[in-house]
Amino acid sequence: MKDIEIFYLNGCPYCMKARKAIAELQAENAAYAGLGLKWIEENEDPETADSRDYYNVPSLFFGEEKLYEAKPLHSYEMIKENIRKAFDRVLSAD
Repeated sequence: MKDIEIFYLNGCPYCMKARKAIAELQAENAAYAGLGLKWIEENEDPETADSRDYYNVPSLFFGEEKLYEAKPLHSYEMIKENIRKAFDRVLSAD
């Protein structure tokens, strides 16, 4: 299985919400805990970040498919629900 790439920035409040949501989702569903996650800090790996089409972080990709890109003012609940949908999409690909 390919990893889900998660592009983020240190100090980003939306990225912090995403980390919290992922931890909760993994605690709620063992299948989510089994997914491979590759965290990519865009300032530390600009070459990889530049290879993807996104503007906002966090952004999740599975292969070439963008699963989720946070938008300004997304609430914690919206972030968590979109990450849940992304995880379900990856699980359905197996």
